[in-house]
Amino acid sequence: MTDVVSEGATGRRTRTPRAELALKTLAADLDPRERLRRVLEQALVFTPAAFVAVYAPGPGGDELHLAESAGVPRTLYGLRDRYPLSGGSPAAEALRSGRPRHLGPGELARCADAPRLSSQDISLAAHPLRDGGCLIAVTEDQDGFGGEDRDCLGLVADAAVCPPPAEAEGAEELPTSQFSLSMDTGHVEVDDDVLHLFGLDPADFDGKVETLLSMTVPEDLPSLMSTVEADHMSIGDRELEFRILQPSGGHKWLRMRARLLPAAEGGSARLVGTVSDASKLRAGVNDVTRVQRLAAALATAGTVRDVGKAVVAALRKPLQADRIALAELEGDRLVVTVLDPPEPEFWPELWRTEWRTEWPDAPVRAMPTLATALNEGRPAVWPAGAPLEPALAEVGPGGLAVLPLPAGGRMAGACLIGWDTPHEFSPEERALLTASAGLAGQALVRAHAFDAEHELIGMLQRTLLPRRLPRLPGAVAVARYLPTTAGLEVGGDWYDVIPLPDNHVALVIGDVQGHNASAATLMGQMRTALRAYAVEGHPPDVVVSHANRLLMDLETDLFATCCYVDVDMEEGSAWYVRAGHLPPVLRHPDGSTEVPESETGPPLGVVAQADFPMSPLRFQPGTIVALTTDGLVESVEIDIEDGLDRLAGGLAASDPGHLGLVADGLLAHANRSDDVALLLMRYDGMARRPLRESWTIWRVPEAVRHARRFTKRTLRSWGVDDEVDAVLLVVSELVTNALVHTGGQVRLDLTLINHRLRIAVADNSPRSPIKPTSIGWEATGGRGILLVEAMSAAWGTVPVSGGKQVWSEILLGE
Repeated sequence: MTDVVSEGATGRRTRTPRAELALKTLAADLDPRERLRRVLEQALVFTPAAFVAVYAPGPGGDELHLAESAGVPRTLYGLRDRYPLSGGSPAAEALRSGRPRHLGPGELARCADAPRLSSQDISLAAHPLRDGGCLIAVTEDQDGFGGEDRDCLGLVADAAVCPPPAEAEGAEELPTSQFSLSMDTGHVEVDDDVLHLFGLDPADFDGKVETLLSMTVPEDLPSLMSTVEADHMSIGDRELEFRILQPSGGHKWLRMRARLLPAAEGGSARLVGTVSDASKLRAGVNDVTRVQRLAAALATAGTVRDVGKAVVAALRKPLQADRIALAELEGDRLVVTVLDPPEPEFWPELWRTEWRTEWPDAPVRAMPTLATALNEGRPAVWPAGAPLEPALAEVGPGGLAVLPLPAGGRMAGACLIGWDTPHEFSPEERALLTASAGLAGQALVRAHAFDAEHELIGMLQRTLLPRRLPRLPGAVAVARYLPTTAGLEVGGDWYDVIPLPDNHVALVIGDVQGHNASAATLMGQMRTALRAYAVEGHPPDVVVSHANRLLMDLETDLFATCCYVDVDMEEGSAWYVRAGHLPPVLRHPDGSTEVPESETGPPLGVVAQADFPMSPLRFQPGTIVALTTDGLVESVEIDIEDGLDRLAGGLAASDPGHLGLVADGLLAHANRSDDVALLLMRYDGMARRPLRESWTIWRVPEAVRHARRFTKRTLRSWGVDDEVDAVLLVVSELVTNALVHTGGQVRLDLTLINHRLRIAVADNSPRSPIKPTSIGWEATGGRGILLVEAMSAAWGTVPVSGGKQVWSEILLGE
């Protein structure tokens, strides 16, 4: 989120080129009706449309007939299968005007040719086609079809071609080995091959569809009925697999491919298609093997994340899903434990929230559809183009399955399974999802009990660690902390990232001896102390020395190790100090790694008067610096040197573009018998380096005039012509204040970046200037700070090496 404007503009224009590319890739040699159906499906993918259809001119030329559709049944919105061209329907008016029409709920309420639409909170779009037909799209989105939605619908309309009239009227001859079902009478015409699949003698078949439906396995009957009932099916091709009962007591899998053809003049709509044996294509899927394997994997899953990984392994490949998320339900939040794939770009923005914990969490209230599924407690599926909130629609644009995970009369969590391309949910898939949900829910409860004690550790640790890392100029930092799994023990590992003046940043990592509450408390004290000393402006060796003296004064039996790195973001350089701690590990832009050699001082709290030598580092854009505690690189199986080499190897093999994934990959081999802290920073370099000039002010009678002259000369060299008088006034007041009220050396620093000029005057007095609450007419002083405040966009003071720095920032003209 670097540039809100450009990012927003990019986000608004991402779907149109994707839709255009998807439409261009459709094969030109497809059957006309098949190609039209695929074109319409793109509208469901790239717009919030719940239903989309093409109406083609009828044989007489005075009516529009429904030729093809996709999405939810049209009857839900009161759409008819034909409209007069001379009437007031949106399709007819769009054709007469030659321009698209977009109607909201209020306009639809006044539409005489769509009376049932008036009771629906929906919006409708009508786009004329080049060959005389019309594209109709309906959405339940409260914002209707936005600007890019309309662009995508225009692309779909340009690509749509009405099928031949004979096909649109359903007058094609029925090929052999197929069936034809009259939707009005329920009479079905089948050939001997279809009856053979059902195990029926042609002489005994009565021609009623109910006879065939009675042989269906009860669990599959609702899906099959939804296909053969006209009000629950859209015009176009459908495919369904179902089971029929066998005389032996078993069942057989059949696959039906069917097309619902609109009614011809004076006739009724027909469902035509084929039935084939699908048993051979379903080897190993229609038994309990997958469920048994999942149960075995969940039996050995010790943690919540282990449960998630087992569910992913059991479902994603068999279902050919594009992504799976498993989350625990904690109060009103879903705490995500597994995202597969783990890369952030595969998930909606809400699922990419950067928290300090390993995985993100999301509020259930932000996803009402998911909340409803959890309340009902039953697996639910939504086809491509279903009107869902963005946080869910982006998970499965081609289809989404939500599995509430029940356990002990409550919901333990949820599993989301998403597809990118339109996906049909077969009965066996639904059965697999239902069985998996029950097993996973029970396993989550068991794993949560195992994780509860470690969550207590993590909760205490999180209160002592940074909630979020700050944004850095010219760099990105991520951190991870893993508590030990060896009993209920609290560790003393910590990390910190401290922004400092003049585009400096301090990276800190440390480890307090022991695993108990005392170690955790001391860790919090040391982190606070190091941050306070760093903000005062001391160099790394002084910061660590002060922390060492503080720990000695606390008279504790514990000691701590620490590595402190002061990074100059402008120069790409750093100085670091080690107090008995591991050295930093560098990954250079070419992929090579380095563990720099450096001297180390003793651990903090051991020797009162100790030296902490500083060592230099140089960074190039793309360099990663890794700071860690010994839990990541040392265990009973591996010594520190080998562990550092393994850490360096992991950095070398990683993708520096995804720093969070790099951290997760390095923690995969962590020693869980000890707590682990890991801090990574990727140095990218500053896009614009500030201009700086400094002036040491001598205590002479004309000191203020010299400071003003230095400032004016500097501004002229930088090409600054705006606000010069205001700048000179602020310089005069700050320098005068320092000379009159302090002793010792005074320094003036000027910094210019992005049309923002910073004036800083440093002196040896720790006392900050006080702004008077009121000044009488007879007062001879006290107005300087009020003038500085009036001239500045911001001003303040910071402690610097026993003294202070008073600063002011002035905005210059663009």
